[in-house]
Amino acid sequence: MDEDKEELRPGDDGFDGFQRQLPENCVDYMLFILGSIPKTDETDARKTLFRLEAVRKEAVRLSDELTRDYIWQREAFSLQTKTDKGLLYLHGTTDYGDCVEDEWLIVHLLRELSRSFNDLWIRVSDNDGEFLLVEAANVLPKWLNPEIDSNRVWIHDGKLRIIPVGDDAGSSSKSLSLPEAIRTIESKPDCPIHSTFIEAEAFYRLEKYPRQIAGSLHHSRVTIPRKLAYILHDRPKSIAPATEAFYLRDPLALKPLVSGSPSLVFPPADFVTVSVRFTKVLFAQLRSQRFEPPPVWTSLIRSAETDAADGSEEARKRLSQLEMGMKVTCGFEMLARIAHKSNNRVAREVALVLEDLEDDGDSVLPTDADMHAWKDVDREDDDSWLDINFEDFERELEGKRGGELQPDAQPSFGDAGTEADLRKIVSRFEAFLNDEQAGVEGAEIDEMDQDDDEDDDDDDEEEEDSEDEDKEVSFDEEQFANMMREMMGLPPDGERSQKGKEKATETKPPEAGREVDDEDEEIRQLMAQMESELNQHGALDLDPKPKKPAALNDQPSRAQPQTGVAEEEDEASGDEAVDLDYNLAKNLLESFKGQAGMAGPAGNLLSMMGMRLPRDEADEEDDDDPKKS
Repeated sequence: MDEDKEELRPGDDGFDGFQRQLPENCVDYMLFILGSIPKTDETDARKTLFRLEAVRKEAVRLSDELTRDYIWQREAFSLQTKTDKGLLYLHGTTDYGDCVEDEWLIVHLLRELSRSFNDLWIRVSDNDGEFLLVEAANVLPKWLNPEIDSNRVWIHDGKLRIIPVGDDAGSSSKSLSLPEAIRTIESKPDCPIHSTFIEAEAFYRLEKYPRQIAGSLHHSRVTIPRKLAYILHDRPKSIAPATEAFYLRDPLALKPLVSGSPSLVFPPADFVTVSVRFTKVLFAQLRSQRFEPPPVWTSLIRSAETDAADGSEEARKRLSQLEMGMKVTCGFEMLARIAHKSNNRVAREVALVLEDLEDDGDSVLPTDADMHAWKDVDREDDDSWLDINFEDFERELEGKRGGELQPDAQPSFGDAGTEADLRKIVSRFEAFLNDEQAGVEGAEIDEMDQDDDEDDDDDDEEEEDSEDEDKEVSFDEEQFANMMREMMGLPPDGERSQKGKEKATETKPPEAGREVDDEDEEIRQLMAQMESELNQHGALDLDPKPKKPAALNDQPSRAQPQTGVAEEEDEASGDEAVDLDYNLAKNLLESFKGQAGMAGPAGNLLSMMGMRLPRDEADEEDDDDPKKS
């Protein structure tokens, strides 16, 4: 595979597969200046570059204004100038980890940025592709399917714009490459359509911004070493990489803590209780983790647990603060070991602060009086949003919340944002169920898909073949029951057997049917003879108190001829009957022994005779004697 093909993006000409698919939990954004500057020579390129730099500076200013106190999960919003395939634009990729709110905050920033520049066109996507269209899937036109939506979705002047298909739009009904989309917008800037319905669905999550930025934070008081309190006050955003180090810990990272190394960066001493700012995702990651205290923390945690055992609310609160402080401290301890070589800028800043502390000593650490002057040092937010009452959850789903809650009860099982999102999910699900054109497997296939149209005839033939195959292998309960009766040694059941035979021979050729009938007739005759002999010797006697075979009781056989023949013939028949009884008993017992204690035909027959034999543990030399078996 050549290099040019490897560099193709989804939607580019010649693209085959997803060689350059974005990593998981990453959002990618591109910002273009289109329409205002003709691109004819190097001078115009410099003008475009100057315009892009103005956009970048405004993006930095807007990001600092909106996210001054915000904590990014992994990477922050950032833009760099990039040149690719003859295109000059601003580009950025952000890894948002487990915090989807980071992705939507970036979309909000980009949308607000587009309002400030009338020649700015923005494209944003993630590893799912055009995720804005995924949000609006309920109202998309049929022609806008995932096979052709690449590079068609843009943000311009705060609105969602979509490049349509067709000659009027200057684009085909297939996927667009990025250069093709740029040429389409430059040549026909009015071509991209604006649908208020699609935009409302795609930007639904943006309605809670910018208030969601502050609403996603959580303050909690924790008990930590004074040295760590100083670092968190100086670099409050360092809680994110420290939490990730704790959340993704491995035995190697835990080794200094487990071994009780005397060179700990944050030894459990000189404790202070301060308020730490988290995002709700970070707080939940720490709170939900089960973590056995390391040896250096064990005595402190056990002592706090003993104090909390008396039921004091204050003691339980101190225990909770100490446990959270232990997790935060252990996270920073693991981060400190790798901070200097981390790709995270905030983590590297922590390494620099630790180096300064080593040079200056503990003299720079804050006193209790200094900490009391810190902002929000005693703030502690309610963490009830972590608790989900499943009864309230079910009432939310059923739409019964309003009439069933008590006057003093909480308005919902979670915060307002969660409640709104849940209602949105339920409404979309109801809309899908009410959509007569939607199948049980999801949305209908686009009727404009040419490839599918070419294969329609083949699909119809395959469906017909599948139906025929299903008919051939259809399950007949009566025939199955008849087969099971024959396998168990029982005769066919009258009419049921006759019906099963007729159904079994309907689909067979006449000659094959006659051969099968002949075989069935021979089997029935053989089974009738076996049944006659078994009945004659009492093997199928269903009397609750059956009698044992004569051979087992050392008595003459009870089988007597019933045809009125001479006495000599009776004696001869009686001798043969005794031999038959003995052989029958011997064969049954040997067959039973061969079952090795498992289910089998001999055990079934003996059970029908009312006999329950134990497992045979006799030696092999006694196997020929049925009485010893």
